[in-house]
Amino acid sequence: MSTSSAAPESWISSFCSLIGHEYFAEVSEEFIEDDFNLTGLQNQVVMYKEALEMILDVEPEDDDEDDEEDDEEDESLLGEGPDPMGGRERRHHTRMASDLSVIESSAEMLYGLIHQRFICSRVGIQQMSEKYELGHFGACPRTNCEQARTLPVGLSDIPGEDTVKLFCPACLDVYVPPNSRFQTVDGAFFGRTFGSLFLLTFPDYDLTKRGAEVLQQVTSRVTGEAEVLNGFYAKNIAPGLGAGRIYEPKIYGFRVSERARSGPRMQWLRSRPENMSELDEARLYAAQNPDEDDEDENMNGTGRIVVRRRAPGNARLRQRKRQNGSPMALSANGAESEL
Repeated sequence: MSTSSAAPESWISSFCSLIGHEYFAEVSEEFIEDDFNLTGLQNQVVMYKEALEMILDVEPEDDDEDDEEDDEEDESLLGEGPDPMGGRERRHHTRMASDLSVIESSAEMLYGLIHQRFICSRVGIQQMSEKYELGHFGACPRTNCEQARTLPVGLSDIPGEDTVKLFCPACLDVYVPPNSRFQTVDGAFFGRTFGSLFLLTFPDYDLTKRGAEVLQQVTSRVTGEAEVLNGFYAKNIAPGLGAGRIYEPKIYGFRVSERARSGPRMQWLRSRPENMSELDEARLYAAQNPDEDDEDENMNGTGRIVVRRRAPGNARLRQRKRQNGSPMALSANGAESEL
């Protein structure tokens, strides 16, 4: 007979392998054991200590002294000898049966809140990127997005307010998961930060690629577009929107008027400029205002910005005297006087 036996599955692995939990990442025990990562969760979860012990597969401490005192009380009540009905075991079973369901639900809640923070960390977001590459989160149901891969997000960071949604970086919209098994997962377990942080962390993803394709860096410059725009590749900014990717209702080949009852509505929400450099507001402002002082000119030797303050006094009086041709001068104490 073989003496080797398979290691028991951890609570985290079993939780992530449940049906409907395919979106979850396996949080490392090192992340959970760091008290800094759990700051503020004690007040949000019932039976926090017991739930944390269940997640980490830590056996609860046995109170031997309390058990011995309970045995002595049982013997004194029964007169002599231990309880033939097993009073200690009966009380222990009753306590565990009433608390086990509460601890399990608290453990799921606690793990979800920890998961929201974990996927925003360096290790967690890398794990989610691997799942994104393999297409574990599904594809956008919109036809013009052409099966662009989606990301799980939440519309609220507070548990119990809404279920998980799928965010499509191609059309910048959110959708309900097509499978009903995901519609019972709390959206707060993913939060509102993960989707945008993922795109900023991995700008090299080519969002125009479909399916489970590998990470590919955009090296070629698109004609008429900037290669990088505000930290994003211009090719990856809403590639599912713009001309040719907006549905236009037609009757016998003629477009339906927007004023018609069946006409298109709010198409400007899905518009996309042909030249993405138009979205670079900082560059456009600098090009339109070349005569303004640079930031370096407005800074003194200490590196702080010099704020130009208006001279004290009545503004209307100064303006009236300037119009009359009488210039103003400042005395040493800051009071205005005529020259």
